[in-house]
Amino acid sequence: MLTIYEYPVCSTCKKAKAELKTLGLEVDTINIKETPPSKVQLKAWLDSGDYPLKSFFNTSGNSYKALGLKDKLPTLSEDEALDLLAADGMLIKRPILADGDKVLQIGYRKPYEELGLA
Repeated sequence: MLTIYEYPVCSTCKKAKAELKTLGLEVDTINIKETPPSKVQLKAWLDSGDYPLKSFFNTSGNSYKALGLKDKLPTLSEDEALDLLAADGMLIKRPILADGDKVLQIGYRKPYEELGLA
């Protein structure tokens, strides 16, 4: 089953969910702020090799800026970075569309239809 990690008031997340509905796809939705992915889940996604660690960070978000991660992120270990992401869902770029331990897309850059989901 597909899962979308989203922030319900995010307009990009709303567009992504609308497309999934249009495609007739059933998805579990998880509020990324209230229930961020666990460190174990994030590590599994990272290990799938499709996305580098930095792509999981919401670099335009307030949490990222408040923590000064623009300068700190390159010096963090993978373990430290995953701890930060798992502790604060607002640090994570959204939405994340996942199928188990495989991330299909981070953010909503292109239509899901192009991913062959329809």
